[in-house]
Amino acid sequence: MVKGQGGFRTLSIATVFVLLCLELPIQAQQIPLDALVTPSTVITKNGQTVTFALHGFIEFKSLSAMFPYIDAQTRRWDLDDAQRERLAHDLLRQGIESRVVSMIDERPLETLLTHTPDELKNALAQMKEPTPPGYADAFLAVQGKWRHSVNCWSASSSIPGRVLSNWYPITEGIQLYGATYDSTEHFWQAVKFHPDTTVSDARELLTLFLQQDWSSWLKRLDDDPQIYLQNAYAVEFLRANLAKQKLQWFDQELSRHDLRPGDHLRQVQQREKSPFRFTAAEDKGLFGDLADTLHLVYAFSKPEDPLRKALAVHHFDAVYLNDRRMGFISEEFRSLMLEIWHVKYLQMPRFRQVISSIPLEIRLEHFLNDGDSPDIPIPIYVGYLNQIRQLALEKH
Repeated sequence: MVKGQGGFRTLSIATVFVLLCLELPIQAQQIPLDALVTPSTVITKNGQTVTFALHGFIEFKSLSAMFPYIDAQTRRWDLDDAQRERLAHDLLRQGIESRVVSMIDERPLETLLTHTPDELKNALAQMKEPTPPGYADAFLAVQGKWRHSVNCWSASSSIPGRVLSNWYPITEGIQLYGATYDSTEHFWQAVKFHPDTTVSDARELLTLFLQQDWSSWLKRLDDDPQIYLQNAYAVEFLRANLAKQKLQWFDQELSRHDLRPGDHLRQVQQREKSPFRFTAAEDKGLFGDLADTLHLVYAFSKPEDPLRKALAVHHFDAVYLNDRRMGFISEEFRSLMLEIWHVKYLQMPRFRQVISSIPLEIRLEHFLNDGDSPDIPIPIYVGYLNQIRQLALEKH
């Protein structure tokens, strides 16, 4: 209600829509479809702005704030018209999906999935703000995808979605390659460290990294479209994790958690005397991100770079498992995910039951705020997940 000259009167729907278009934030209530598709809408929850991202790290408060970034990206390199159009289309689609499939607020997806395609088309047609080409089609494509998908991540609103996350804690533990782990995530991050690599080794590398000026090293990746466009998430991941404060955080964390200099980094992530020494989130945030940073610096450094030699000494030139040596960015290492899922989903009855319970017409997806993965790209991960579901159904 607002107060006018003649007393109190009710705001009209048109007035409310105008207010939304002025980038007034949407509070923690159901989000109107008109507001969701309006580019300038800012969504808030519990007093905090709900951001979304491109490449996992480049965050925006509204879709309209993203448009100039997309335009700048298409002009960043010497691309032909077809390449420029494809890049703009891909970034727009990714940004809209990240806006809708939020990791901190389910309301945007709820709004999209509780309206029909015709209602979405009408809302898009009535929207008055300027939008780039393909805006309406991107919204419709995102709605079409998620009407028949379940997002398999640790905070999914779907119980099977949560259970199918690598972060799902396994009370009885899971036996993989001669050791017991609290979850498949614990194995996946632990295996990135050579069995001989210690806490002291990692801190030695962090001291070396803190002495580097990473600006020119990153600029080489930024300036080469052949590198950046194929590895955008990995480059942005490195930019965030090579920042001085983040390197210092890694070093500080390695001196906590009852970790000692001689502790072997693969072993400390395994289940030994007691379960759940580290949660899956802690395991990923500390050990996983640290290992990914070290492996990626090796992968993207020039052959003559002294950093490569230092990383190779501590076995970050590859992933080592028993007698196997796998490139960090390689099909062989990525396929290891499918191998460990054979244990979880085919050999452990309770997990085979869960993955078999989801009808085949529902696609299993894994979407994290448009964050990809430097070790296994999300499309490959999702392909494996649907493949193992088919195998579980056949075995069941």
